[in-house]
Amino acid sequence: MATLIRKESAPLVLRDFSRLWLSAIGVLLLLVAAGAYAYSRQIIEGEIVTGLRDVGTGGGAPWGLYIVFGLWAVGIGFGAMILLGSIKLFRLRHMEPLTRPLAVAGLATLFIGGWSIMADVGQPLRAMFNIMRYARPMSPFFGTFTIGLVAAFASMLVYLYLEGRHDAAELAKRPGALQGWFRLTATGYRDTAAERMRRYRTGIALALILIVVGVVAASTSGLVFGIQQGRPGWFGALQAPGFVVLAGATGVAAAILVAGMLRASMGETELLSMRMFRWLNNLMLVMTIIYVYFLVVELVTSGYSGTAHQERITDAIIKGEYAWLFWSSNALFLITALIAAAQAITGRYRIRYIIVAAVLLNVAAFFKRYLIVVPGLTVGRLLPYPEGSYSPTWVEYLVVIGLVALGVIFFMVFMRLFPIFGLSHAGDESVGNKGGS
Repeated sequence: MATLIRKESAPLVLRDFSRLWLSAIGVLLLLVAAGAYAYSRQIIEGEIVTGLRDVGTGGGAPWGLYIVFGLWAVGIGFGAMILLGSIKLFRLRHMEPLTRPLAVAGLATLFIGGWSIMADVGQPLRAMFNIMRYARPMSPFFGTFTIGLVAAFASMLVYLYLEGRHDAAELAKRPGALQGWFRLTATGYRDTAAERMRRYRTGIALALILIVVGVVAASTSGLVFGIQQGRPGWFGALQAPGFVVLAGATGVAAAILVAGMLRASMGETELLSMRMFRWLNNLMLVMTIIYVYFLVVELVTSGYSGTAHQERITDAIIKGEYAWLFWSSNALFLITALIAAAQAITGRYRIRYIIVAAVLLNVAAFFKRYLIVVPGLTVGRLLPYPEGSYSPTWVEYLVVIGLVALGVIFFMVFMRLFPIFGLSHAGDESVGNKGGS
C-alpha cells in the first residue's frame, strides 16, 4: 500500500507508488488505449463500425450506447453537484469529509460523460465549432452542452480550486516533491481572518450555484426528450423532473461507492463514519421511492391514455424486445429500496449492504437510460417506416470501457497530487486550529 504523508492519523497525500497502485494504473491505461484504438476505427471507417444507423430508412437508431452512457455519467455528475451543494449549504458536518471526493468524482463523470456524447458525433471537432456558430440558445440541445456540460464542469472546477487553496497553502510550507505544485495552487492565499470569512461566504455562494446548476442541467437533459412532441415515448412533462430525481439518486449512490472505496483502501473509519453511510442510505431510499413513483405514473399514463404509437412503444418495453431491460431495471430499483428500507427500519446498518444497494441502483439507472433513449427511436414512429433495431458493437463497448477507465485514472491521479480529504477534516492540528474548512 502506498505510503501517506501524515500528521498523527491524518491521511493527506500519496507520497510514493506501490506496486498495486502502479499495476492498477497500468491496467487502466491499457483499457484507455483499447478504447482509443476502437474510436480510431470509428474515425477512420465512419460510424458504420458501430451499431448506429439513421432513423427510418436506415432501420436503426442514431443514438445508442454512447448517449446512454453519457446521460448516465453526467447524471451522476449533476447528482454529485446537488448533493455537494446541499452538504455545504446546510452545513452537514458529518458529511463534509466527503465533499472533496464527491467533487473529484463529479468532475470525472462530467468529463467522461461529455466525451461519450462527443463520440456519438461523426465529426466531433466540426460539431464543437458549429454549436458556437449555429446554435439556437432557446433549444434544450444548446442548454445540454452549455449548462449541462460547460457550466456544470466549470462550477465544480471552481469549487474544487477555491476549496483547496487553504490546504495547498499549508502543504506548501512542508518540503517535498510537490511543494512547487502546492505553492502554485495557493498563489495569493493568506490565512487571515478576513480571508477565512471570505472563503466561507464564497463557499455558501458556490453551494447555491452548484445546486441551481445541477438541477437546471439535469432538467435540460430531460427536456431534450420531453418537449419533442412528435416523438412517442419521449414527449411528456415528467422527463425533466424524472431526470433530476434519477440524477440525485445516482449521485448519492456514487457517493456511497466513493466513500466505501476510500474507507477500504485508506482504512479511514473516523472520517467516513457509519453515521455518514446511514445518512446516505436513507437519502438513497427516499430518492429511489420518488423515482419509482414517477415510473408508475409514467407507465399508467402511457398505458391508459397514450396514442397508438405510444402503445406500441409501451408494449415493446413491457412485453417485447426491451422487456428484459424493463423488468430487470424495475427489479433492481425494488431490491435497492428493500435493502435500504430494511436497514432504516431495523436500525441495523451494514456498509457492505449499502454498497451493494448503490451498485444495483446505478445498474438500474443505466438500464433506464437505455429504455429512455433507444425504444423511442426504433419503435412507434409517426411516419410509416418499418420498426428499426439497434445492437452496440465492440467499438462502442470498448470506447465506453476506455472512458470509464479514464475517469478512474483521473480520481487516482488526483489522490496522488492533492489530499483527498480536507486537512481540517483529516484531523491535522496545525491546520484545524487555523480555521480550516
